[in-house]
Amino acid sequence: MPDISPRAWYQATCDKAGFVCDDAQSIAVEELETLWRQLVEFKHKRDSFLGRSLLSPRVPQGLYIWGGVGRGKTFLMDGFYHCLSYRRKRRIHFHQFMVEVHAEMKRLSGMPDPLMALADNIADAVRLLCLDEFHVDDIADAMILGRLLAALFKRGVVLLITSNYPPDELYPNGLQRQNFMPAIELLKHELKILHFDGNKDYRLLHLIRDPVFMDEPDALMRMEAMFKRLTKGKESAVAGNIPALRSAREIVWYDFNVLCKGNHDQSDYLGIAADYSTVFLSGVPRMTPDNADEARRFAWLIDVLYDNCVKLVASFVVLPENLYEMQDSESERIVSRLMEMQTHRYLELPHRGRSAV
Repeated sequence: MPDISPRAWYQATCDKAGFVCDDAQSIAVEELETLWRQLVEFKHKRDSFLGRSLLSPRVPQGLYIWGGVGRGKTFLMDGFYHCLSYRRKRRIHFHQFMVEVHAEMKRLSGMPDPLMALADNIADAVRLLCLDEFHVDDIADAMILGRLLAALFKRGVVLLITSNYPPDELYPNGLQRQNFMPAIELLKHELKILHFDGNKDYRLLHLIRDPVFMDEPDALMRMEAMFKRLTKGKESAVAGNIPALRSAREIVWYDFNVLCKGNHDQSDYLGIAADYSTVFLSGVPRMTPDNADEARRFAWLIDVLYDNCVKLVASFVVLPENLYEMQDSESERIVSRLMEMQTHRYLELPHRGRSAV
């Protein structure tokens, strides 16, 4: 969508049949419109002779949009991203971003300061970095982010961030949280903070009850029939390091205990999302304090599958809306995503696969 502003894009979207405009979204769009215009003006000045040679134009202030699950934050970010005719831009889910950060830190380990070398590389590659679903639950990520964010801001990288949490509530009960506080203050100082206060979960619109998610007792038999129908009986050898029950060209079937109980992380799930357009997952239990580690990996898995538009066929001990014994913002976010993954809109999205990695 070249040469169209976020405001014009959103109005055109509102005019489409079946789309419901939202006051909270309209407020957010106005903030995105302002950022878009500032970035367009910044690029124009940078491309001019005066801008390149004598005066360095001021880098626009980025934006941190936070609010409840399913309100449309990712939708608005994607619209803004496609409206901006920048070559040096990137939109990435925060989980995947941190996986890449750790991999690059390892690759640059021979440098005097690998983190600063990484910041240089990111700044060379992008002016605008869009981080979707920003949340911190890992001490290694928390210890890296403060210096990395400071380095990116110093190098003129503009950040657009979406999150379910305000900055002050990031990493709330994490180990050594006091060491993460400077990163929180940096976000509040460098970015405009916008509370996206919608009250409607748009992921629940057009919900279907097609049996892509199934509860016991006959779930396995129904999944077996669906697997045979989708693969037309043509199975293949299982690829990857994680043992799978079944595999076909673009379809794979895992047991929950194998996929979420083992010592796996986001990079493993990113590999699955890149290779397969459909994932079958059997035996998803109820999430309780007793299986907190598995619940955490399950959340990583859902985030990765969702962000890469991978279709999920799964059997649950309870229905997804009753999946979590303890309700909090994180569990609400995962349940909301699971609900959207059952909709016609989601099921019709093309798999991003290797092109997104």
